[in-house]
Amino acid sequence: MEHADPTVAILGIGTAVPDCRIDQEDASQRLCEALEGDPHSIRWAKRIFRQSGVNTRYTCEPDLLAAITGCRYLPQETMEHIPATSERMSIYKRESVPLAFKAASSALYNSNITASDITHLITVSCTGQFLPGLDAVLVHQLGLAPHVNRIPLNFLGCAAGLKAICLGKGIVSRQHEANVLIVCVELCTLHIQPSIEKEALLAASFFGDGASACVIGTADDCHSGLLQLGDEHSVLLPDSAEEMVWEVGDYGFHLYLSPKIPKLLGELIPKEVSRLLHDGEKPDLWAIHPGGRGIIDTMQGIFGLTDEQARYSRHVLLHYGNLSSATLLFVLNEMLQELSQTASGGSSGIAIAFGPGLTAEMIRFHYVPSTRQQEQYSDRAYV
Repeated sequence: MEHADPTVAILGIGTAVPDCRIDQEDASQRLCEALEGDPHSIRWAKRIFRQSGVNTRYTCEPDLLAAITGCRYLPQETMEHIPATSERMSIYKRESVPLAFKAASSALYNSNITASDITHLITVSCTGQFLPGLDAVLVHQLGLAPHVNRIPLNFLGCAAGLKAICLGKGIVSRQHEANVLIVCVELCTLHIQPSIEKEALLAASFFGDGASACVIGTADDCHSGLLQLGDEHSVLLPDSAEEMVWEVGDYGFHLYLSPKIPKLLGELIPKEVSRLLHDGEKPDLWAIHPGGRGIIDTMQGIFGLTDEQARYSRHVLLHYGNLSSATLLFVLNEMLQELSQTASGGSSGIAIAFGPGLTAEMIRFHYVPSTRQQEQYSDRAYV
């Protein structure tokens, strides 16, 4: 049967993390030792680390695992030895490329798409910049065509990974022969601040480093276990611009996360999801960006999700922390791997992520075990 529009899907996903792993209990203990003499900050640090929902994270900076007397990212009496932004950007340039390359190579392999067939490259990051950028470097290292259409999405925050997926879906919908490679890399731990302020301690408690990638295109007979992409929705939420702020400072980037964010999302997001679903039934699968334990708790509560439905997001937060824009593809990858292994039938889903603004990005998807079943879903209203 012929259809007016092709079915657009995520054909393959790849993820990568650095070698250095941060144990949450150890990190909390080391921070508290560095805060000796400030019992109030110690109590606050213990509390937020304990309640973060994170057990392990990864970092590209071995210095973060050094003894407290040698770790330049922990609170100190003076700022003399604290890494300046220029040094942090040098580390970013050195460490981001191999992580991005590893994730992208895995996504290409899993999608059965060759590098020469990629028509568009979308690179995503908010934790560092350099020029020529990550997009130009990856063209050479991956062997992409020199005329590939390069689209960098920089400094958009945690929602940017899903924004890139929505952009990729739109490209393939309009250009049926296109293959879009999306690569997200975030080195969040480079911006840990040597501060006793609550905001700095909060950010230090759950952000991690990692890269993720995916290929979006039109499936053929060599593809199976697909995430078919449907309607998308983007919204800039009202009266919330100051609730999440990410600014460049002399000693890395400074992040402010308001404690009101989960409550605000709980009040504002339901009607936006309802618009995306056209007031229809809730899907079975939920890929929620694990921006923090409170965000997952709020989304689970307001949508009446079971622990089973929220487990993908909680598992990623538990083992990797918040990887900013790269995180959502980690969630989708865990979901996809489990569905493929359990020989699950087709299931509908929604992916949702949040970022500064406050902004929310969301998209509907359908898990399709095979291209044969994919044809059965190609006439669904949300495609």
